[in-house]
Amino acid sequence: MVAGLLSRTDAGRTAETIAARQLPSGMIPRFGGGPADPWNHVEAAMALAVTGRRQEAEAAYEWLARVQRPDGSWHQYYTADGVDRDKLDANTIAYIATGVWHHWLCFGEAEFLAEMWPVVQRALDFVLGLQTPRGEILWARHSDGTPWPFALLTGSSSISHSLRCGLAIAHAVGEERPSWELALARLVHTIRHFGHDAFAPKDRFAMDWYYPVLTGVLTGSQGQARLASRRRVFVYEGEGVRCVSNQDWVTTAETCECAMAYLATGDRAAALTLFKWAQRLREPDGSYLTGRAFPANVSYPYQECTTYSAAAVLLAADALAGDSPTSGLFVDFDALPAPLDLDPLEEPARD
Repeated sequence: MVAGLLSRTDAGRTAETIAARQLPSGMIPRFGGGPADPWNHVEAAMALAVTGRRQEAEAAYEWLARVQRPDGSWHQYYTADGVDRDKLDANTIAYIATGVWHHWLCFGEAEFLAEMWPVVQRALDFVLGLQTPRGEILWARHSDGTPWPFALLTGSSSISHSLRCGLAIAHAVGEERPSWELALARLVHTIRHFGHDAFAPKDRFAMDWYYPVLTGVLTGSQGQARLASRRRVFVYEGEGVRCVSNQDWVTTAETCECAMAYLATGDRAAALTLFKWAQRLREPDGSYLTGRAFPANVSYPYQECTTYSAAAVLLAADALAGDSPTSGLFVDFDALPAPLDLDPLEEPARD
């Protein structure tokens, strides 16, 4: 719960809206009748876990294990009947490590961790096959294995956090992965020191702004400076965070993720304010609209409520409550294996 903003009853109702969308297979689509992607599927599973829906959360991970390709990857989108888009997106594939570590923190079941370890291992090995000599991770492969020619800052930042979770899992099951440690160090170094020189230009998307903070690549004063640098561009005062800088369209997921980024830098007041604004997108049944467009003040896409939006709210609530084993996963990065420092005398990070 978040006092005055979200009660335990409210959180439970929101979790019910996610569980209601879960298919018998365990797959969690974005909305009823819609596709699922591995990243948002895992996000929804984490939200189910923090609200005590262990059975549904584990069914979600079992589905991922069943449909994982032999090379460790997953396709970009799935439907109830099969594959919707066959691209292999590195960021969505890596996110299984974050979800599995989160689930273990939540329930502490060693058997679950041991069963999911091979799934995580294959996934991260596939992802690291897309790392360039400089250190960034290329966005994806085509289904035939051909890599895309560019990397994304948001995706690589998220992968850095997933790698840290993967290393935590490895340590917990008694394994060592020095190649992952070096890959993580190179990735973090590249994000901090090369910035947009290494990544495709996506400055107009809010995630490129706050993800290096949300994922623990930029911390302390660097994280604070990063958030301050473009707050006026992306924060629509009184409403939330714009998904795209040139459109007055605020989204639940971006607003709640950005709230956690502020919380990670110690700015709890800003985090609470954003979380409060996100509640304006709550529907009577506990679901959350994907977003709202202004000045028309209409939902966009029209009346679309997504499981990943509801999940972002519950994970932000968990972080703000701060009283569970999982509440620090996106805000207390000292709890994860730290990236190796490739150069103790590095220059300050530049955008």
